[in-house]
Order: sequence, then C-alpha cells, then structure tokens
Amino acid sequence: MAAQTSPALTAHGLSKHFASLVVFEDVSLQLRAGEVLGVVGPNGAGKSTLLSVLTGTVRRDSGRVLLGSEDVSGHSAPDRCRHGLARTYQVPRPFHGMSVFENALVAARFGGRRRGSAGEQLAWQAVVRAGLEQQSERRAGELGLLDRKRLELAKALATDPSVLLLDEIAGGLTDPEVEQVVGIVRGLRDDGVAVLWIEHIVHALTSVVDRLLCLAGGRVLREGSPEAVLQDAAVRRVYLGSTADALESAA
Repeated sequence: MAAQTSPALTAHGLSKHFASLVVFEDVSLQLRAGEVLGVVGPNGAGKSTLLSVLTGTVRRDSGRVLLGSEDVSGHSAPDRCRHGLARTYQVPRPFHGMSVFENALVAARFGGRRRGSAGEQLAWQAVVRAGLEQQSERRAGELGLLDRKRLELAKALATDPSVLLLDEIAGGLTDPEVEQVVGIVRGLRDDGVAVLWIEHIVHALTSVVDRLLCLAGGRVLREGSPEAVLQDAAVRRVYLGSTADALESAA
C-alpha cells in the first residue's frame, strides 16, 4: 500500500456536460505519490472524458483540479504537462516515421522541456522504463500492438510526470502481454509515480491497484479496496452482462 503522503492529484466536484448530456457530475478523487488508483465502469460512463478534463484538453463545467497544492484548473494542457501531469490514449498515437527513441525525444523536449543531453537522457530512461530498449531504433510504424502500447507509455514517461493517467493501456493485449504492462505499472509505483488507470481488464487492475473507483451514471458509484468495490451489489449490477464473469473471477 502506498505511503500516506500529500496528494499528488486532487479533483474537487468535477462536472462535464455536452449540451443537455451529463457526462459526469460532482466527481471528486485524490491520488497520492506512489499510489495506483484503478477506475472501472461501463462504456459511456465518462471515464475517458474524465481524463481529458483532468489533463485540460477538455474544459470542465465546474470543479477544481490540483497538482500537489497548486490549483491548475485554469491551466492549459501543455502547462499541466509541464507541472508533471501526463496521460496515454486508448489508441496509440506515435510518429510513425520516427524511431522509438525519436518519439520519446520529442516528448522529452516539448513535454518535459529538456534540451540537449538532458532531453536525450530523459528520453532514453523512458524507453528503458517501458521495456523498449531493444526496439529503440525501430520505426514506430513497424511495431506490433504491445510495443505500440509500450511506446505510448514511453512518450508519457519522457515528460517526467509525477502523475500518470492511463487510458486502457492493456486493451487488446493477450494475458501474457497484459502481465508485462502490469509489471511496468508496478515499477512506476515503486518509483513514486502516482498512477490513475482506467481499464476494462479487471484482473489487470486488481493485481496492482491500491484502490478502485467505479464511475457509472455520471457519478462515483463506489470507491475503496478492490475487494470491497467488486463485491458491491450496485457495482455488480452495472456490470451485469459482458463483464460479469470478469468481476466474478477478479473478486
């Protein structure tokens, strides 16, 4: 379990609407350094939009976002990145014609604001942490799915984040590949990075997270230990159907 340190990321009463559609309402959460918080919920629950609001790529309608003690609610996405907040996307977005290392170097220079040898060192460290050192000279467009996911992680890590938001980074992978991703996340936690991980592969989350949060119907349905959340009757109701078996095996 993560040590009881000051929150690395805090959200107070976040709400987002698109016209009359309420995506989520009054969502609050805290994430501490070296802690992994898993976020689950049915499709359409607003999970990815929540990440976009936290990173500043989508404007909130109400609420506040704090990085450490600093209120960044009015800051742009690039500024939040410079303050230590990074994310990955469900669909990897590499620069296909560049090598793995060059992709990480772009992130280090423009996201991490590191130039010269400092940028190269940060980029290489990110490549190694993502397990891609043997692929560093390959063009990103030649990579298979697992390594594209790793590269998505490396690009985020090359910005030197204190808080990392993962959006279904294990989606589409085989079980052995998922275990490799889980191993990377464990390493990040051990390094003191705060991780918020949205994922539909529940057993991946339960093998590494400290807490789970279930988002459904535009609100936080339950938050707590993985066991308590997965056994909650309301949580199981929103998952009845396609993921009921996954919940049963993970609980």
